[in-house]
Amino acid sequence: MQALYTQLSFELQRFDAKPQKIETLFIGGGTPSTVLPELYAPIFELLKPYLQENAEITTEANPNSATKAWLEGMKNLGVNRVSFGVQSFNAQKLKALNRAHNPQQAKDAIHYAKELGYKHLSLDLIYNYQGDSKALLLNDIEEAFSLPIDHISAYELTIEDGTKFSTTPEVRQEDEDLAFFVTDEIKKRGFKSYEISNFGTYQSKHNKGYWEIKDYIGAGAGAVGFLKDTRYYPQTDIGAYVENPLNIREEHLTSDELLTERIFLGLRSTVGIEKSHLSNKMIQKADILCKEKKLLCDDTHYHNDNFFLSDELALYILG
Repeated sequence: MQALYTQLSFELQRFDAKPQKIETLFIGGGTPSTVLPELYAPIFELLKPYLQENAEITTEANPNSATKAWLEGMKNLGVNRVSFGVQSFNAQKLKALNRAHNPQQAKDAIHYAKELGYKHLSLDLIYNYQGDSKALLLNDIEEAFSLPIDHISAYELTIEDGTKFSTTPEVRQEDEDLAFFVTDEIKKRGFKSYEISNFGTYQSKHNKGYWEIKDYIGAGAGAVGFLKDTRYYPQTDIGAYVENPLNIREEHLTSDELLTERIFLGLRSTVGIEKSHLSNKMIQKADILCKEKKLLCDDTHYHNDNFFLSDELALYILG
């Protein structure tokens, strides 16, 4: 925690956060619930002067370690939103995914959070794992909607290098019909999609900040930060990070790279694309898509109402 505190102090100076108060704080990395709330207290004390009064303060949590005592401790620090890594309510699937919790622990943790008065609650679901079917996923969705949540993130399983599943890529099944099915069933129950994988009666300010290409501080081993046109990468190895938390690699993005990100992220979310960012040639192409009813247009923005077509639309505009 001392290394994190040191880096965060440094980043706050770099980002000059005092004049513009921070609107979101996200405690992530998958397992914040394995760290005692009292260990977070110095971090919250450091950040207090920089946070907006109504800031969205989210923590991720694993259901097996998000005890009532832990949730109460985090709420006392000021956390007002919890994102639970549920993944599924099917016991066999959870075991295959190497998750440490069972379905009942997930339900209990979310009910605990609601009882404690958390304002916003979210859970993650994963689909297109080997053996997934509409029946299994429908049960996951129905179980999710039986809980007091206002947000769901539904992610298609991806296999990344260095992860447990990188040696068994066959566990990912290719069934795009399940993506349409999951999206339709979630929307059918009243959660609007505001990005290809995110739904809710509440829209996470933290999530939208990424898609709007806003500046953000990333503090901790492997936590990426972004300022203007530069990404900042602390060391991913925890031991090396603790030894020197200020060893941070910088990646400068060109204006074309930033524009490409704006277009791809804008079209896969309700953020859209601001016309002022586009060249005349790109505007001409986007206007064609509007005439073909592939995009929605107003005086300042282009919006996409079919996120599954976002990549194809982006490539057409950029081509």
